[in-house]
Amino acid sequence: MSIKLWSKRKIRRMLENQLLIKKKLKLICGIFLCFIITFICVQKIILPQIHLKGHYNTTLSYKERYIEKGYNASFFGKDITKDVDVHGKVNEKKLGTYKIIYHVAVGPFHKKVVRTIHVKDTEKPIINTDSSDIYLCPGDKIVPEKVSVSDNYDGDLSNKVEHIISKDNDLITYRVRDKSGNVSEVSKKIIYKDIEKPVINLRGNQIIYIFVGDEWNDPGLDVQDNCEDNLSQKVVRNGNVDTNTPGEYIITYSVKDSFDNEESIKRKIVVSERGRNGTIYLTFDDGPNSGTTNVILDILKEENVKATFFVTNKGPDELIKREFDEGHTVALHTASHDYATVYASDEAYFNDLYSVQDRVKRITGFESKIIRFPGGSSNTVSRKYSSGIMSRITTEVLNRGFKYYDWNLSSGDAGSTTEASGVYKNVISNLRHDRVNMVLMHDIKSYTRDALRDIIRYGKDNGYVFEKITMETEMITQRVNN
Repeated sequence: MSIKLWSKRKIRRMLENQLLIKKKLKLICGIFLCFIITFICVQKIILPQIHLKGHYNTTLSYKERYIEKGYNASFFGKDITKDVDVHGKVNEKKLGTYKIIYHVAVGPFHKKVVRTIHVKDTEKPIINTDSSDIYLCPGDKIVPEKVSVSDNYDGDLSNKVEHIISKDNDLITYRVRDKSGNVSEVSKKIIYKDIEKPVINLRGNQIIYIFVGDEWNDPGLDVQDNCEDNLSQKVVRNGNVDTNTPGEYIITYSVKDSFDNEESIKRKIVVSERGRNGTIYLTFDDGPNSGTTNVILDILKEENVKATFFVTNKGPDELIKREFDEGHTVALHTASHDYATVYASDEAYFNDLYSVQDRVKRITGFESKIIRFPGGSSNTVSRKYSSGIMSRITTEVLNRGFKYYDWNLSSGDAGSTTEASGVYKNVISNLRHDRVNMVLMHDIKSYTRDALRDIIRYGKDNGYVFEKITMETEMITQRVNN
């Protein structure tokens, strides 16, 4: 046999073998496919079936409540949902993957289905700052602000903030990433321009009281600006004070920086005449009160004398209205007259004061600025509630435009004196022609009511004059002891 013939036969056998192998593989694949189809059919027909509502694989946000979507089960068309056992639990407060297993059995036939829940942190951290522009003085260095960052899962991420400054120094970006890869950014444009007004701080009080003939010396002021120094030299003052003429005078201070930001502030100077010696100021605290205040008003009207009433929030409105309508001064004492309330703090004092001021304005339409402290400015009972409060508020009331008045003559009607004769004697024995007489009385006392006419007639017979307190009246004050 030739070599050529042998080679052809060998090639033919190889081709026949390959064809045989392909046929066998097709047969095997066909058998396997039939098995798979049969298995699926058996699963569908013979085994119980469980169908989940919703997704079999789902993602839940951290702390988002897991709500079961439901399921149903059947076996040969019969509903067996009630026979399904469900196992597994989702902890929404802990990141991770959780499985809920649904299982049902009918005799020897079992079916199990799994739902997978991934609890993930999908929320971005919160950068607690706005995106408003940043204004800097020309030439200033960019100093990133200290922003706080809160994250729903990682907590405080303030120390993880990146500060990214643009190449041209005109943009700054605050960027933070939490452990789950959620990123937050806040960008701010940087503008090199001064937009802040200068700040003017007056030396001394904003309202200053002086007397006719006194010398007026401006206490001056200080100016601060975020971008410039020595702006005090640019302050413009407008207004004059005539110390020879009683009245209120306004001085206006204005200043403008190099970027045309302007600020101004006013100071009021009140020029008053000193009290005339031999003047009697009848002042009544703690009213009004029916049965006493109304009779006192009758006596004052009959004697043609004006007085000052330091009122509270007690008593009838109509008596305060009558005091005002008949030309007396309605001044402010206290809303409550409870020391623990009034002197609990500076804020508590002013809350009390503004309360009684509001009452007077509601009744009379007039905003009174004349006050008397409960217990007087020299009281020491306030120490029990707030150390140093009288030192603070005696200054602050003046800054707020009030004037306060104590007394230099007490009728004693708030102490041991309980008879009209005692009140009368205390007053007339302490009157003096060489001073102003600021008399402390209380219009809630019947014995003060009964002594009043005799006190007035004694004053008239002995050359005294009666006046009411006004904002131009010289303050009579005592030494502050707290």
